[in-house]
Amino acid sequence: MTADRVRAIWCREFRRDDIRADDDFFALGGQSLVMVRIQGAYIEELGVEVPMDQMFLNPTVASISAYIESQAATTAP
Repeated sequence: MTADRVRAIWCREFRRDDIRADDDFFALGGQSLVMVRIQGAYIEELGVEVPMDQMFLNPTVASISAYIESQAATTAP
């Protein structure tokens, strides 16, 4: 499930294991360097490029996971 994989990336990059699906990236202390590392992990681990504007528009695990799934659905053959 995408949300589980996204949550695992966030937990690793924030160095904490208590992140929930509705936790806000910025409320967790997210800043540009963390965002860039997470973007790289999305490419490397999920095979999807998430533009920075989408990271701002979808600042929770749940919302960015939904965005990633929608992108996968639109690019599927």
